[in-house]
Amino acid sequence: MNIFFDLDGTLTDSGPGIIRCARETFGHYGIPIPDDAAMRTMVGPPLRQSFRRFGVPEDQVEAAIVHYRRLYTDDGGMFENIPYPGIEALLDRLQKDGHRLSVATSKPEHMAVAILEHFHLAHFFEHICGSLQDGIRDSKSAVLSYLLEKIGSAGDAIMVGDTVYDVVGAAALGIPTIAVSWGYGDCQQMLDSGAVGIAETTDGLYALLRK
Repeated sequence: MNIFFDLDGTLTDSGPGIIRCARETFGHYGIPIPDDAAMRTMVGPPLRQSFRRFGVPEDQVEAAIVHYRRLYTDDGGMFENIPYPGIEALLDRLQKDGHRLSVATSKPEHMAVAILEHFHLAHFFEHICGSLQDGIRDSKSAVLSYLLEKIGSAGDAIMVGDTVYDVVGAAALGIPTIAVSWGYGDCQQMLDSGAVGIAETTDGLYALLRK
């Protein structure tokens, strides 16, 4: 089976770095800083979409993204991040079971590769696919389409993610999604959008993937 994993909020808890860099970017551009609950919704969706939603003027969105990414890469935000407990063991079990594992993330691809290499997880994945810096391929469906071009067909593929963007993006390509509860999305919203199950632990996820 092909198993496609989201990165942020699914494999690693990247929220602290993303949220800090977003807060500093909003402050730099004079945008009111949302409360903690709202800031959590920054984790998962494409950055352009989030910046527009939180009031960054259209003519400043691209500059704000450059500012954010400078903080994220040069000021250490990318590594204010940690794999969730049990993830490495889960990936090892799935790989040994013969599953083909890939990553599909809206994060820029080179950043996703760097993060997974930093945490010694990259070797579990046949493909690590993400967006491009210029905004091309930043939706989950676009990233998954790109990944499918690499592997040839959806076939028996399944998505694992933590937000409704994963569920909806995969569904657009006929791929079911198992949602995880430890990330940054709303479990009921994911179920309402078509998630085929909710995993509350990595052992629970392994069991659902075995069905």
